[in-house]
Amino acid sequence: MKNLFKIIIISILQLEARLVLKKYKPKIVAVTGSVGKTTTKDSIYGVLDSAFFVRKSEKSFNSEIGIPLTILGCENAWSNPFLWIKNIFKGLAVILFKNHYPKWLVLEVGADTPGDIEKAAKLLKPDIVVMTRFAKIPVHVEFFESPQDLINEKKKLAKYMKEDGILIFNNDDEDMVSIKIPTEAQKISFGYKEGSAIQGMNAKILYKDGILTGQNFRVEYSGTSAPITLNGIVGKAHTFSALAAIAVGASQNLNIAQISSVLAKKYKTQPGRMKILKGIKKTTLIDDTYNSSPVASMEALETMRLLELKVGGRKIVALGDMLELGRFSSEEHKKLGEMAVCCDVLVVVGLRAKNIMEGAITGGMNKKKIYSFEKSGEAGQFLQNEIEENDVILIKGSQSIRMEKITEEIMAEPEKKKELLVRQEREWLLR
Repeated sequence: MKNLFKIIIISILQLEARLVLKKYKPKIVAVTGSVGKTTTKDSIYGVLDSAFFVRKSEKSFNSEIGIPLTILGCENAWSNPFLWIKNIFKGLAVILFKNHYPKWLVLEVGADTPGDIEKAAKLLKPDIVVMTRFAKIPVHVEFFESPQDLINEKKKLAKYMKEDGILIFNNDDEDMVSIKIPTEAQKISFGYKEGSAIQGMNAKILYKDGILTGQNFRVEYSGTSAPITLNGIVGKAHTFSALAAIAVGASQNLNIAQISSVLAKKYKTQPGRMKILKGIKKTTLIDDTYNSSPVASMEALETMRLLELKVGGRKIVALGDMLELGRFSSEEHKKLGEMAVCCDVLVVVGLRAKNIMEGAITGGMNKKKIYSFEKSGEAGQFLQNEIEENDVILIKGSQSIRMEKITEEIMAEPEKKKELLVRQEREWLLR
């Protein structure tokens, strides 16, 4: 009965969303990829919002139900049937009555199972498609025949964009080269690779009084150059997101200096995406607990490797299971462990994470510096006692492992957890 209700609700909302798009004809930016979708979507929103009336997907609304909710301007009703019915009537009102509807929609599009992207693409017919990055072993790969099949599914978003649309893609990713687009469409590349239309360079990690504060880089486009500073976050993923947003802004003739200023003031990311937080005992936390995949985890560890401990302290890494990797799971966890030797202390959480421990030992890490726990709460309590002044702690894992509970245990401002941490909704807290 519950599944039937869900099917009916989704069908109605999708129909309403189709009618709303037909009535108001907003321009649509659709964002997909294996990593960085939400941050890129938020960055694009910030840039376009400086010149247009824009609506974006909230949080990670990227599914068969999340996309229609954004189009209709409705919220997730979770398991409340009355709120779902209210959403249906709200959607109906948008269709029947004149509304001050956004001129632009910035939507995140994900693929959990085969066919997801194609369905969304046919509904949206985007004006601009943004491809963040693919991954050799992407999350959700266990639901596809191979990693390439998942990548091919995501590429379909470009196939269904408008005939005169724009594909904005990551030039550093070799898998992007073969993306097919309509004949009249154009391509704009971004990345650090030479020849990128929007090119980043000279990326640096920032410190104040020896404490990690953020990062900056320069961007070059069409003979002009501008500095970009991103405070409160760290990691190459954020610079890619900013470059993608600059590409979207440039495609709409926004001045690159203006875009740079907007990003410096408005660049904000959702909780759990390489955010720098204050920890107890004068430590620094890098909270990357939203989700996890091999490419994102490797990049987070690379960031840790590049950190300079200017005021002493240790590099501590807490890694949880990476889920939905299917037959690639064991090997990818071991690879992660081999890279984790860049840290001084390694904490692993979950059954699959024992392979991270095995990989770290193979990579030459001292067994005495590795600690294994079944649950994130146990790991958080351990770290409360283990961490010392000036330590930098990276926390990362898949959603179901609930690594944000570790961050909550060792953050300096737990009273701000609803603002700073992921999965603080009542529905998550009851799980």
